[in-house]
Amino acid sequence: MDRRELAEFLRGRREQITPADVGLPSGPRRRTPGLRREEVAQLAYMSTEYYTRLEQARGPRPSREVLAGLTRALRLSDDQRTYLHHLAGAPPGPPPGPCREVRQSILDLLDRLPNAAATVMSATYDVLAWNDLAAALLEDFSAVPQRDRNLLRRVFLGPDSAGGRLYGVSDADAFARRATHGLRAATARYPDDPGVRELIHELHTGSAEFAQFWATREVEYDYTLRKTFQHPLVGPVTVNCDILDITDRDQHVVIYTAAPGSPSEEALRLLSVIGTQRMDLPR
Repeated sequence: MDRRELAEFLRGRREQITPADVGLPSGPRRRTPGLRREEVAQLAYMSTEYYTRLEQARGPRPSREVLAGLTRALRLSDDQRTYLHHLAGAPPGPPPGPCREVRQSILDLLDRLPNAAATVMSATYDVLAWNDLAAALLEDFSAVPQRDRNLLRRVFLGPDSAGGRLYGVSDADAFARRATHGLRAATARYPDDPGVRELIHELHTGSAEFAQFWATREVEYDYTLRKTFQHPLVGPVTVNCDILDITDRDQHVVIYTAAPGSPSEEALRLLSVIGTQRMDLPR
């Protein structure tokens, strides 16, 4: 175990992450360029004293659970996670939790799809990235806290969780069932991730419908290839729905396109112009 290099690596990563990156308020009196030690400790589910000792090269060899928490809290890439484990003298095992870092080339791809609405979702249905047209068609995700960008929370626990839910989309009920099956499959890949366990507990205790779907233990599901959104400004928008898997990060890109020459294509073109203007209208 290289305590000195581990301490420097942790400090360097902590200083590179802003509070906004992890959904925390920055506050007016922040002195550190990145996260505070107590914030990292909170995100990693450990005591501030223990984390401080690691940064001061005084801590004991971290367990795999501690390393998993640090990987999640510091938003480490796969390469950084591997490096962290080697510094700690513990060769890495399977990924501890769903990857939330979207590759830059994928972000560039979203921007290069001006006539299509596109999002990137994690294995647990967190919306990680989106282009402008997706914000206009679905929702301006930048206007809601990071935690609330999870589609499972929106569909089962949101204010519109019963009847016409999930942005007034035609396959809301099918999506609810399909997403539950997808989440169950993800639990097998990330059995030790506390974030996944917390999400399941929250959904199970807050939604009888989720509990019913979960009890089937189903993991096979089909994607909906065509759906209609009831948009408050342009009316119904029928789109084709295509999924591109990002295998190495266990993410997928969802692309919505309208048939050429259709009224829905014209509606998307209009949305690309008006953007998220007046999106506070009742849906």
